[in-house]
Amino acid sequence: MDNVAFRNAMSKFPTGITIVTTEIDGEIFGMTVNAFMSVSLDPKLVVVSIDKRATMLNALQKAKKYAVSFLNKDQKEYSIIFAGQKERMHEVDFVRLNHLPVIKDAVAALTCHVYEEHEAGDHILFFGEVTEASFADKQPLLYFDRNYGEFNR
Repeated sequence: MDNVAFRNAMSKFPTGITIVTTEIDGEIFGMTVNAFMSVSLDPKLVVVSIDKRATMLNALQKAKKYAVSFLNKDQKEYSIIFAGQKERMHEVDFVRLNHLPVIKDAVAALTCHVYEEHEAGDHILFFGEVTEASFADKQPLLYFDRNYGEFNR
């Protein structure tokens, strides 16, 4: 199977949009991630998948902790900023959760300590043990077939 066919098939799986953040010596690092999932209740584990070429990889390996913010339907611009336009991070409203930067007004946010790392092809999986969680009654931002959308209740 070629890469185009694989990517086209994967675009048909609807996902939420998360921003993974960490901080080292006062500098915030972040990236848009849709490869996120809950793994375990005991212990409370989640996993994010980070490309080996991403700047975020070194930051996570050094910090050994991260936060995950689930974007709300009005935060599409944040998804675009963290998909590679770091120079615009000054436009992002952060708040603190358990001493880590998270996106203000996110649907939910988690903080995690890195529990394990696993190499998986051209990515590294960061299993995080959840240390804190917050959530709000907001509608999520979704991604399907390379387009943003909303969930209507």
